Amino acid sequence: MRTAVAFLVVCSVAATMTVSASNEAPTDIPGRAKGAQKVVVATVSSVRGRFATNQWGDQLIVSDAVVDVEETLKGTPAPSLFLTVEGGSVGDLTLTVSDMPELEPGQRGVFFLEERGGTHVLHGREQGLLRVDRRGRVEGTDLTLEAVGRQVRQGR
Repeated sequence: MRTAVAFLVVCSVAATMTVSASNEAPTDIPGRAKGAQKVVVATVSSVRGRFATNQWGDQLIVSDAVVDVEETLKGTPAPSLFLTVEGGSVGDLTLTVSDMPELEPGQRGVFFLEERGGTHVLHGREQGLLRVDRRGRVEGTDLTLEAVGRQVRQGR
């Protein structure tokens, strides 16, 4: 009986921790903004996979995306930007990179970017994208785009 009660207590605590963790704001948005050259609210309009060679000579698949910018929070405004992330698909071959987000057309988010070689890359890899849901909140949190904008401006 004690074992069953202890198990239920542990499950309840774990469930509470999981729920509360999902409503926490992403860590250090001002710090991310300070390190990024550009921060934009944008929607991915297209994604295309291709083969590439990275700086260490490794062959890999990257995805080139076009993002349509609706608001520039830091950096020079532009109506659209080119973004390259590691991972993606070419034909029936797919590369998934554990610390990089998979981009899809229609995906909206706050992108923390660095300019590199005629394109942009995510500053901090996966930490460089805050996905935004249909309500205008960062996915998994109660953080609004307006609140993100204020934090980005603090970190510029």
